[in-house]
Amino acid sequence: MDALTATFFAILAAGFFVGVVVGLTGMGGGALMTPALIFLGVGEAATVVTADLTAAAVYKTGGAIVHKREGSPNMKLAKWLVLGSVPMALLGPYLVSWIAPPGDLDRVLKLCIGFALLFAALTYAARLYINLRRVRSGRHVENDNPAIRPLATLLVGALGGLLVGITSVGSGSVIMIALLMLYPGLSAVKLVGTDLVQAVPLVLAAAISNITLHGLDWGVTIPLVLGSVPGTILGSMIAPRVPQSVIRRGIVVVLTMSGVALLDKAGWAPLGAGEDETHPLLIAGVGLAMLVLVPLVWGLVRRTQGLPMFGSPTVAELEDPAYRPGVIGMKRTD
Repeated sequence: MDALTATFFAILAAGFFVGVVVGLTGMGGGALMTPALIFLGVGEAATVVTADLTAAAVYKTGGAIVHKREGSPNMKLAKWLVLGSVPMALLGPYLVSWIAPPGDLDRVLKLCIGFALLFAALTYAARLYINLRRVRSGRHVENDNPAIRPLATLLVGALGGLLVGITSVGSGSVIMIALLMLYPGLSAVKLVGTDLVQAVPLVLAAAISNITLHGLDWGVTIPLVLGSVPGTILGSMIAPRVPQSVIRRGIVVVLTMSGVALLDKAGWAPLGAGEDETHPLLIAGVGLAMLVLVPLVWGLVRRTQGLPMFGSPTVAELEDPAYRPGVIGMKRTD
């Protein structure tokens, strides 16, 4: 009964909510779960990162098994990513512990997570833009078995492994955009399947390394797993019925606000309130600016691709490069 506290149910709810978003979008949960737990005040940054990685190892394994049975992952590509990511995921927690001044690990981790969240927001926005251009170009040819580029893929895995090992952020955001750029012919299902399969040994290695270094708080981990697993299943079930564009743009806003808030909380000089304080008006201002700017910027991007600034063109219109807003019945000639 002592475990059934308000904190237990708060972590359970956070896990469930983030799990739903992961199921809806395929985005890695660390970019949302880690800042949520830090702001709930359930423990220091190292405790939160370790619990989040352990929970991710559980729910990502389930998703990877499903994709493997359906034959969606590119196993050769996943192999090269794993070869780069696992060693760096094991090294990352020790590296930041060696670098951080004595007694200052929590602040350094918050700084790392804050910058990682801003990087994740940038890469997620880039993913939306690349997907739009790929669909609208009319020249996209799917190739689910591309020639592997070993060195580049190893480096992508190493960067992702380092980020995940230190912050738990990156397995579903940074690595995903890198794969899109390296292998533009991969279909969406192949991309998600490959990312999920490579993420399992990555987050498992990062979790083991963090547990060895910091220990594991079962009071955080158990409600996190209990909430995130059903949330992920529910999100996957309702994904076809939910407008993805609104959710994805919302994620960019949330990641940006979370990143700024963590940098502020850690006392980063250009912002920092420091001593675990924040400037609420600053964070609210960033959120308000993002709410205004993101739809406007995305509308201008759509215009450059021959789409209306606002609204939802049909799939047929998106896939027809000859489509222009206000022009009815225009057909492709190629």
